[in-house]
Amino acid sequence: MKAKRNKKMIIAIAIAVVALIILGYFIMRFFAKRGQSSGEIFLYGEEHSVENILEKEFELWSSYYQNDGVRDLFVELPYYTAEYMNLWMKSDDDDILDSLYQDWAGTAMYSQEVVNFYKRIKNECPETVFHGTDVGHQYDTTGKRFLEYLESIGQQQSELYRLSQENIEQGQYYYQHSDNAYRENTMVENFIREFDSLNGVDVMGIYGSAHTNIEAMAYATNSVPCMANQLYKKYGNALHTEDLTSLALNNEASRTDTIQIGEKEYTALYFGKVDLSAVFPDYQYREFWRLENAYDDFKDNSTTGNVLPYNNYPMEVETGQVFVIDYTKTDGSVVREYHRSDGNTWQGSPATEEFVVD
Repeated sequence: MKAKRNKKMIIAIAIAVVALIILGYFIMRFFAKRGQSSGEIFLYGEEHSVENILEKEFELWSSYYQNDGVRDLFVELPYYTAEYMNLWMKSDDDDILDSLYQDWAGTAMYSQEVVNFYKRIKNECPETVFHGTDVGHQYDTTGKRFLEYLESIGQQQSELYRLSQENIEQGQYYYQHSDNAYRENTMVENFIREFDSLNGVDVMGIYGSAHTNIEAMAYATNSVPCMANQLYKKYGNALHTEDLTSLALNNEASRTDTIQIGEKEYTALYFGKVDLSAVFPDYQYREFWRLENAYDDFKDNSTTGNVLPYNNYPMEVETGQVFVIDYTKTDGSVVREYHRSDGNTWQGSPATEEFVVD
């Protein structure tokens, strides 16, 4: 009887072991399908260079860093720029950051608030590791200088050199073709490469809000899903996003102008400009006016299908308002659009739509 019981026990243990092996196989298959990473991704959408948003982002990063042991911060910068910043984090001075700041002239990054943000990270979160996943902006300045640095220390055959060179080529293609779909897809590929290489750690990411809505298409092209949308399809509920752009809203007009449309003059409240250089390489910025008591005059004008989600405006938008938006291009020319808020949505977000002015 004892021998029979032992035999049954052995068979039961063997069955349990086989079951565990099978379960382990399916668990491995599940994580392989999710990108071979069990880490969490916390993405925050911003309007670039806004002090209130930068303050909130530092608060968030400091919390992840101090309370959760997170060390990897993903940023909307080229790979080689982030690697330069990692060198700066270990240096005794700010020479590298100062040089990068000069390279950023003419872009949304060229702001003392941005510099202060990174200096604060260096001082209070010194083990931060930056990961740049954008195409190669400033490839002829920052990119060229970083390759020269690697060559000076004999790193021409390194993975760091290869990825920096590849990133430069990404930037060259993007600027030669003004291909925003290519940029969005490349940002996704770069992000996945960096995240999966970390083998399951949690990360935080800071990107323009156009890249962080898991339901949105890429804003600049509308032909491919935006970065977060694509990442969500790969990582599922491991991806968490939050839009911080509401912190940039300014409901106090900085001045009052008069804008004439046809035979009528309108009081136009001016709410400032928003940098576009990081999204549209052919544009510098756009400026916003709200026309007072104008909706009834234009509510029946035909629309063009060109929409602008509310989170692109520097102030709160309500249904029944009319806006004038001037886009200033890099050649100095200005394109004017007229928008109204009819209460419609685009990709799940409230949006204004351009209308035709005769």
